[in-house]
Amino acid sequence: MCGRFAQYSSRDDYFDALAIPEDEIIYDPQPIGRYNVAPGTRVLLLNQRDDQLQLDPVLWGYGPDWWHKAPLINARSETAAQGRMFKPLWSHGRAVVPADGWYEWQKHGKQKQPWFIYHRQKQPLFFAAIGKAPYDREHDKEGFVIVTAASDQGMVDIHDRRPLVLAASAVAEWLSPETTPERAVEIAQQAALPEQEFSWHPVSQAVGNTHHQDASLIAEIDDPVA
Repeated sequence: MCGRFAQYSSRDDYFDALAIPEDEIIYDPQPIGRYNVAPGTRVLLLNQRDDQLQLDPVLWGYGPDWWHKAPLINARSETAAQGRMFKPLWSHGRAVVPADGWYEWQKHGKQKQPWFIYHRQKQPLFFAAIGKAPYDREHDKEGFVIVTAASDQGMVDIHDRRPLVLAASAVAEWLSPETTPERAVEIAQQAALPEQEFSWHPVSQAVGNTHHQDASLIAEIDDPVA
């Protein structure tokens, strides 16, 4: 699963990676600077609304009125398009989370070692997401979830699920309202970056505290829990 990630680059970095013309969305060179994004907070979410790309702050978590448990933060790509909970979001609420990497925790006895996972060439990542559209309106606990995929090569020794990271070339079609739910399933299956596109290293346990938000959180440490 994805329970914590980093969104610290600037809008310019993310939009340039997607080759979005400057007249289609508001560019901003200021780094976002979030090294420890946690569920229950608002996250900048790229979506398409009224035939235009938008970047809106949206709650990370989804719990409709009939859901009486804690809001969900992830949805499995294998089942999200069919299940009661996520089928409407898959059809009408597809979005993308621009990011720089995510964290996973590996168990070692009673301790857990956090790892930072990122593109091996340090390129921006684009997590597939679904949520309650339109994203410029308040929906109480109905925000968004990150779509996850099975992790079956190499990364499985850290965690068996990972964010479904879309190739930059697939983002526009994923976001388009003209893309059918069936085609979105194909995109999720065919346009997700494979495990070999990522690198990872151990980081400080300070990332477990959401009050910590600086760049030291993604630095590799020399003495991980073993």
